[in-house]
Formats: sequence, structure tokens, C-alpha cells
Amino acid sequence: MRCDHTTHHRVFLVTLNRGLRVARGALALLAVGFLAGCGLTTPPPLNAPQPLRELPADFRHAALLKPAAERVAVARDWWTLYGDDVLNALQQRLPNGNQSLAASMAQVRIAQAAIDASRSALFPGAGVGVSATRNDSGTTSIGPSLSVNWELDLFGRLSQQVDVARARLEANEFDLEALRLSLQATLTQTWLSLRAVQTQSALFDDTVQAYQRSLQMTQDRYRVGIVPATDVAQAQTQLKSAQAQVAELSGSRALLENALAVLVGEMPVAVSVSAARGLPEPPEVPLQLPAELLRRRPDIAAAEKRAVAAAAQVGVTATAFFPTLTLGASSSLRASTLADLIAVPPLAWTIGPSLALAAFDGGARKAAVDSARATLEQASAQYRQTVLSAMQEVEDNLALNAALKRQTELLAESLIEARRALELTLNQYRAGTVSYLNVVAAQTTALSVERSLLDARSRRLTATNQLLKNLAGGWGRPGTSPP
Repeated sequence: MRCDHTTHHRVFLVTLNRGLRVARGALALLAVGFLAGCGLTTPPPLNAPQPLRELPADFRHAALLKPAAERVAVARDWWTLYGDDVLNALQQRLPNGNQSLAASMAQVRIAQAAIDASRSALFPGAGVGVSATRNDSGTTSIGPSLSVNWELDLFGRLSQQVDVARARLEANEFDLEALRLSLQATLTQTWLSLRAVQTQSALFDDTVQAYQRSLQMTQDRYRVGIVPATDVAQAQTQLKSAQAQVAELSGSRALLENALAVLVGEMPVAVSVSAARGLPEPPEVPLQLPAELLRRRPDIAAAEKRAVAAAAQVGVTATAFFPTLTLGASSSLRASTLADLIAVPPLAWTIGPSLALAAFDGGARKAAVDSARATLEQASAQYRQTVLSAMQEVEDNLALNAALKRQTELLAESLIEARRALELTLNQYRAGTVSYLNVVAAQTTALSVERSLLDARSRRLTATNQLLKNLAGGWGRPGTSPP
């Protein structure tokens, strides 16, 4: 009976399918009996620790709210709390322009490819080829060949490798989310610092004008012999000092604008922010902040997924103590000439299982399991440390925010009194009842208090911005900006 090679391969595949089913069942029983005789059992499942269950109900500086049952997403567009169109526009440019985000996105794609690779091991693998052999009589045989191999996942090694890859992918996805949040907070903080510098520049511009008026007044009084030359020298010293501060702030403004440009993926000096007077008001921190808000944080979620991956890896290494069961089959067509191969291809095929177990490895498998368990302990400790650090960050910024709020209130009251004292001193100097040293002291005090107030307000904005970052965008409803 004559038939082509397609028919032979169809017969081969049908026979292979039947043989795999029979061999798989038989070898599963064989493997179980073998393991029972050797005293080996499947390793117990390992679970990653759950440090978040140990969180207190609320933060020390906040009252209790009903905690969330599950992790919620980072708040969207939380920077809009500051109500600045320039900041909003810069934030919109950040995702597509920042190169650190682009690199992290590539890392996520690498992790996704690792999952695909690990899943492929769960399926049979097939190969085709062409070979040529020469026997003692000088006859050369050529023909194509087909082979199929399939490792059965009896003890969960392959599926646990998929679990490891999946957990690592999720950790990379959370890393990307954490990086995006960090960059958003950095961009916001850089913008706040720029606003502070611009406000300081406006303050010193006003101060320079005031000192110029004082110098003019002192020079006029010196010309008519009312005051000595030292008064003029003191007035000139104050003016030059204030002008030097203006020059320094100009340099600081340029550096901050360069930083903003790089954050959004532009060349330095490509971003210029128009001058503005005054700082935005910081968002009011609610009196109620549950500790469960930490579940927003992607860095905590990433640390948890790494602990999960480490636990799964322990299971993978433990399966090295068990045999691997592989089903294989091969088929080949042999002919002495190409014409014979086409006309009447002789078919030869083999099918059979294999069971392999390392009998002696010098302790390599045990060392691998010990290393995996140590890695799990390390990942668990890093997870707990991440949670503790997150708690500290929130507590620190809550305390700092409360202290700076009180400080700004007191400094605002002090500034009112300092300005009143300066006005009285200037009137007394014009009347000739006090020396210019009194004017210098009053001006210095008023400027110092105003700079301290500006610094406290800037630091409070920084603390609030850090708190928004610490809580992954705020304290509002899940997935929204805080009210």
C-alpha cells in the first residue's frame, strides 16, 4: 500500500495522542509509588507574611475612621488641589516625557515576557528537522523528522514558576506606579520651591526699593548736616546686601526651572515659568485619617508582591527533590534518495516516557532551598520595614504640618508688630529723636520675620505635599483627588 508522508504523520500524531494519555496515567501512578517508597511528599504550601494586618486603627494625630477592606488606587490628579494652571500643564507632560518612567515601563514589559516564557513550559514542545546518515555500505539516507516532548507538571514546579513570574510582574507594575507617584510629588515640590523663590524675589525687590528710599532720605539729611556719614554708609550696606540676595535668588530660580524641564523630558532651560507673587494655600489636612489609607501606597504593594514571589520560589526549589516526568515521541522518514523519499517514504517512530531524579548532587538542592528560604525571610523583613517606614513618614509629616501651621500663625502676628515698630522708628528718625542704628535694627527685624514667615509657609507646603505622597495622593474617596 502506497501513501504519502502526510498520511504517515497523521497516523503518528493519532498514535502519539493515545500513547501520551496512557503513558501519563501510568507514569503518574509509577511516580507516586516511587516517591512513597522513597519517603518523599509534596512540599507544604508557603504563604507570604501579612504585616498590614498589624497596622493600628489610626494615626496618632488623627481620629478613627472605618478602615477600607481592600487596597485602593492612587488618587487621580491630586496636584489640582493647588489650583495652578502651570502646575497642571507640567503634570500632563510628565507621563509621556519623563525618561525614568519610560525605563520603568520597559521593565514591566520584560516581566510580562517572563510570564509568557514560564507559561510556555506547561505545554508540549515540538521540533522539526532534516538529517542525513551514511552506513557502512556507502548508502546515504536522508529525511525529515518530528519530535514532541512534554514535561508533566505533577508536583507543581512549572505552575509555581508561573506564580513567581506573575508576582514579579505585579511587583514591577506597582514599582511603576510608585515611580509615577514619586515623580508627580517631585514635580509638585519643585514647582512649590520655584514659587517660594519667586515670592522671596518679590520680597527682596520690595526691600531694595524701601532701602533705596531710606538711603535717599539719609543722603538728604547728611547734605544738610543733620546726620553723620556713618548713617549713609549703613544705608548703603543694607541696600547692597539686599541686591545681592536678589541676584542669588535669580540663580536659584534658573536651577529650579531647569529641574522642571528635565522632569518633563525637555532639555534644560526649555521651561520658563512666569513670575508670581505669593504661595498657594496648603490643603487642610482632615482631623480623621485612618491608617488603612496606607493601602493606597504602591511601594507597600510592590514589597508584598516580592514576598509572595519569594514564597513561590521556595516551592519551586523544593520540587527539585522530586523526579521530572517527561513524555516524548519522535518520528522520522528515511530514504536513500530524494526520489524515494517523495515516492515511498518509510516511517519510523518511537514514543515513551522518562522519569529522572538526581541521586546525588553534593547538597546543591538543599542549598538552593535554604537560599530561597533566606530570600523569603529577607523579602518579608523588607515588606515589614516598608510598612514601618510608611507609618513613620505619615506621622512625621502630620506632626510637622501641625507644628508649622501654628508657627505660621504666630509669625504672621509677629510680622504685624514688626512692621508697626519699623514705621514708628522711621517717624522717630525723621524727627531726629533716634539714630539710624535704630532704623537699621527695625528694618532687619521686619525683614527677618517676613522671611521666617515665608520659610515656614514653604515648609508647611512641603510637609503637606509629602503627606499627599505618603498617602498615595491624599485622603479622599478611592481613585479620586482629596476634597
